[in-house]
Amino acid sequence: MFTFEWKGIKMSRLTNRNRLFNKGFTLIELLVVIAIIALLMSILMPALSRVKTSAKAVACQSNLHQWAVIWNMFAQDYDGHFHGGEGGESQNTDNRWPTVLRDYYKDDEIRLCPMAKKPRSEGGHNPLCAWGKFDDGMFASYGFNEWLCNRPVGSDAESDNYWREMYGIPQSNKVPIFLDCYWYDVWIHSVDSPPPTDGSETGMSGSNEIRRVCLNRHNEAVNCAFLDWSVRKVDLKELWTLKWHKNYDTSGDWTLAGGVTEEQWPDWMQGMKAY
Repeated sequence: MFTFEWKGIKMSRLTNRNRLFNKGFTLIELLVVIAIIALLMSILMPALSRVKTSAKAVACQSNLHQWAVIWNMFAQDYDGHFHGGEGGESQNTDNRWPTVLRDYYKDDEIRLCPMAKKPRSEGGHNPLCAWGKFDDGMFASYGFNEWLCNRPVGSDAESDNYWREMYGIPQSNKVPIFLDCYWYDVWIHSVDSPPPTDGSETGMSGSNEIRRVCLNRHNEAVNCAFLDWSVRKVDLKELWTLKWHKNYDTSGDWTLAGGVTEEQWPDWMQGMKAY
């Protein structure tokens, strides 16, 4: 504001700057601004959430790639053979893969999928949880395909199913090594049935061990490292078509080639991509 005199009368006048500061916002204008901000947030938040989830999936695949490299190094050091396994039956921590490979990795964080870092023993829930912690403090959120183990021929009724070594395996890009898993190992058969509900923890042993890996962890899929050392996303129904062991039927009862119908799948899996 400045003052001037005209014909003996003092006059005052607001400058443009003062007018600007004195004008302010009306209540309606403030409400409009708030509404616009709220609208933008509602649009951006789901997109940001998807970006965050995608970043975790990429980090998970990176972890699995490292495990593929580590397992390759281990097998080469043992003339192409895998370890003997038996972690599941004996509960012997020395034969679980994180311990078997202990000399080949230093960063414990690569044992964990970014989507499943909280162990079951600390309140984690399937499918977004890690297995463990065990008495030795071990926990992870990936599992190993135990059909790769170097079991002695004739050691059990299914000893002919084991791959045992890394060389000369046909379609190695279809043979899983490590993948997202509710437990540290799996022996999968083509007749294994899917989990009855999303995140079910029932019937995961014996003839239904595929339930340990049929996890809705990455948008109706899991990440998997294969014997050709590749890593990719595997849709849940696709799990039944992978070559888990030497005599595994990739056209089994739960595949399109085997005649499965959409109605046979549990409700939570109906509508997922069929294989």
